Amino acid sequence: MSTVRPLRTVVAVAVALGILSLTACGAADTGKSNDAGGKKTVKLTVPSWVGAQANVAVAQHILEKELGYTVKTQQMGEVLAWDALSKGDIDAILEDWGHPKEEKQYVETKKTVVEGGDLGVTGHIGWFVPKYFADQHPDVTDWKNLNKYAKDFRTAESGDKGELLEGSPDYVTNDDAIIGSLKLNLMTNYSGSEAAQITAIKKYAKEKKPFLTYWWTPQWLNAQIDLVEVKLPEYKEGCDADPKKVACAYPNTPLQKFFNADFAKEGGEAAEFLKNFTWTTEQQNEVALMIADQKLSPEAAAEKWVKANESTWKAWLPKK
Repeated sequence: MSTVRPLRTVVAVAVALGILSLTACGAADTGKSNDAGGKKTVKLTVPSWVGAQANVAVAQHILEKELGYTVKTQQMGEVLAWDALSKGDIDAILEDWGHPKEEKQYVETKKTVVEGGDLGVTGHIGWFVPKYFADQHPDVTDWKNLNKYAKDFRTAESGDKGELLEGSPDYVTNDDAIIGSLKLNLMTNYSGSEAAQITAIKKYAKEKKPFLTYWWTPQWLNAQIDLVEVKLPEYKEGCDADPKKVACAYPNTPLQKFFNADFAKEGGEAAEFLKNFTWTTEQQNEVALMIADQKLSPEAAAEKWVKANESTWKAWLPKK
């Protein structure tokens, strides 16, 4: 995020969830026949959160099986991915949660990156508590009452303050600024990765313990654990302009695709296909759930989804 989605570089997530075999990335091929065998190659960045990995898995399957491309992937953080995209080291980012600084630099000024269109999924970040705690204490869903419940969110790591559970320290968030601006008796505690954060949430939920966590939608775990969002002060345009003084909620973010400018022009059927690639939150969650919860490999999950949803993905194929 800039508006903040996890700037996610955590390889541990992929390891912990058994996700994705990563391939080192060299110079961009922009869909041309640059490989030794004359094969067309597309290079994609793989974010470390499972929903975005579902995008790449499905796109990779169709590019390889239907369009005859070789797809190479590399996991990297969001800002690093923008830099690589600008240089041509990767061809496309399939899920971006908003990076205005990078957009201005690479899209508007350098013109080395171009917009690839909507992914079709709207993302949202917020603070959440488990429904079982909100049912017992309905007023906890108003940020003005969080200090009242800070003692319930204490952990060994947070001392006399309530814990706001975070994921990776590489995720970009406004949470420390929000805590300071709203004078909340809370402190952020980074679990280290999405996988570690999910493990903590599952443990708390199993034990019916109260907890407060930075969280987002879409996310496959939401189908298994009921979480209720805490209402922070309403988001208004510009309220997060100064990252040190943010005192508002996170916005809803229509997730976007971005392409290397040369790939967009010269990438042929691959570029056209990726531009056409849009799906729903429900469809993304379906694949993510197969990967993270049912423990299918990304390749197997993508293959299963593609077999069951031919009418959807065939509309993404380039027109003959």
